[in-house]
Amino acid sequence: MLTRRRYFRSVLDYLGLLLWVFSPLLLVPLGLRAVVADDGRLAAARSFWLPAVLSAALGFALKRDCRFPALDSRRAMVLCALGWLVISAVGAIPFWLGIGMGYLDAYFETVSGFTTTGITMLQGLDRIPIDILFWRSLIQWLGGLGILTFFLAILYTGRSAHRLFGAESHKVFSRRPAPGLLKSLRILWLIYVAYSALIAVALVLEGMSVYDAACHTMTALSTGGYSPYDASIAHYRQAGYSHYVLIEYTIIAGMLLGGINFFAHYRVLRGDIRGLWDSLEMRLWWVILAGATLLVMIDHLRISGDGTMDAVTLHEAFRTSLFQVSSILTTTGFATEDIASSYFPAASKQLFLVLMVIGGCVGSTGGGIKVLRIGVLLKMAGRQIRRLIHGPSAVLPVVVDGEVIDTEELRRISALFFAWVGLLAFGGLVTAILSKLDAFSAGSGMFSALGNIGPCYISVAEMAALHPVVKIVYIFGMLAGRLEILPVLLLFSRRTWK
Repeated sequence: MLTRRRYFRSVLDYLGLLLWVFSPLLLVPLGLRAVVADDGRLAAARSFWLPAVLSAALGFALKRDCRFPALDSRRAMVLCALGWLVISAVGAIPFWLGIGMGYLDAYFETVSGFTTTGITMLQGLDRIPIDILFWRSLIQWLGGLGILTFFLAILYTGRSAHRLFGAESHKVFSRRPAPGLLKSLRILWLIYVAYSALIAVALVLEGMSVYDAACHTMTALSTGGYSPYDASIAHYRQAGYSHYVLIEYTIIAGMLLGGINFFAHYRVLRGDIRGLWDSLEMRLWWVILAGATLLVMIDHLRISGDGTMDAVTLHEAFRTSLFQVSSILTTTGFATEDIASSYFPAASKQLFLVLMVIGGCVGSTGGGIKVLRIGVLLKMAGRQIRRLIHGPSAVLPVVVDGEVIDTEELRRISALFFAWVGLLAFGGLVTAILSKLDAFSAGSGMFSALGNIGPCYISVAEMAALHPVVKIVYIFGMLAGRLEILPVLLLFSRRTWK
């Protein structure tokens, strides 16, 4: 009994610390009141200071020990899953108090934000208070590199840092910029902040307001996809912005920066440009991006019926195809054309589902299974074919970038892929049973949730009207996709609580 008490005590201590760190972040949107005139689109201040006080009070109540108690791998994973659940519960309060959302919908919106999924329950964004929309963007930016990663980078110096980082980060072999974990995390956050500033400045120079640029920067680099406009990035074309083409290309650059392994960014910033192509993952990334863009472009032109095919038509088709492929592959979710519209034929719509599963690179802010794992799975398939040719006694290791991948890692990747397929099937089946959606649309919802992508073939109105059980399944899917399934599944194991 004493051991179990210590087990829960250490987890609660860390939850208390997380809530302490989170509390002042809830006050950031209130800063808009100092720089933006009150045009009637500001939420009541209590929508933010009340959850900030609650977060601090809960943190004080939970944190009994001023030290950092040691954590084993199991407790680190439990803390990771509980941390995301609890922080999302507090982060949902501004939506609940500020615009009167039902709490389940507010919680859904917040989980979608922190996991950088981008599925939204909100319509009529132009009428929603700007500090609520800013909070919506901020939680995606915070979730991009991870809640625990943020906590570790700014505060934590204890012995369990590696276990906490491993519980939240992508569970696959990958390098770090520096030998020390905490030094690596601070380098990653420095790159993240620097890129954010660069993108924001570019968007302002291209005609966006500072507020719009801040919101879109936070949700582009984090590959989250929330926008303060219902039309997403298409708003700037529809509103007649003279530099809307440059805005679209800047957003494309921001999404791709977020979808690439941050270790590759570190190498490039240090002068090693080969980091963009000298690994299996990066080569496969560029092939998928280029191939999918070409296929979508050809698919659109094939059915468009436009016989002129002039330079303007080709450029527009290329830009729209590149934008949407980049948005889906990086799991961002911005749009210049609705993926469910007739602009994209059936083949493109099916290709988007495949891209949702693949996702971004390991060590990026993107979701999905990750390009590196897809590369490993392809190599495993090739190995089985070669074994049929050379016989079962042949020694055929799986080699990635000159390193032999051990059997345990291969099993883990296979198990994760199987879990993905199982959860996709489960979510699609639950949606189909509890809604009137067709099979294709019902299946796309869980693809979007589990892949942390956002866009799917369910409209915002239909998403908001889904059965509460479906929404809960999608919340589970978003968390499982962001935390790579294991920490979330651990909460449902009886042995976890013994």
